[in-house]
Amino acid sequence: MSNCPGTMLEEVILVNELDEPLGVMEKMEAHRKALLHRAFSVFIFNSKKEMLLQRRSPGKYHSAGLWTNACCSHPRPGEDTCQAARRRLSEELGFTTALEKVFDFTYKSTFDNGLTEHEFDHVFVGYYDLEVHPNPEEVSEYRFVSPEAIKADLAVHPAHYTSWFHLAFPLIGEWTKRNREP
Repeated sequence: MSNCPGTMLEEVILVNELDEPLGVMEKMEAHRKALLHRAFSVFIFNSKKEMLLQRRSPGKYHSAGLWTNACCSHPRPGEDTCQAARRRLSEELGFTTALEKVFDFTYKSTFDNGLTEHEFDHVFVGYYDLEVHPNPEEVSEYRFVSPEAIKADLAVHPAHYTSWFHLAFPLIGEWTKRNREP
């Protein structure tokens, strides 16, 4: 908690390479220091096997205006990662659905503003066909797109997508082929 009434300090869970907690730190400080911390990414598919993409709001602290998967964030200290993913999906896109953790991976990406995402990323998959109600502070637009069209657009317009999406998208494709079609 911060010292200012009514505000909440955003903290991330620092972890080692095995996702074992090492402590907590204010989110922006962890990003400035490039420390490994716990995160999650949510991929949503509809019944047409299309993937839900969101375009990050222009006000985001990094990767503003770029396309990415349904949502990404960090669990709060003491919060279950799957519960955090469901909470954030509701906060960003205005819906909830059952989520299944399918794999995790670690990545490090440095941005022009001096921040670095160094994350142990838990990846969740869900299925959803109803209305999406994006929060304009988080999401400027959204669309459902076939994985084939995403792959083609990534090849032609790589700068239109977040750095972690470039890493996670092929991994989710591999998982889909190994396990089941969405």
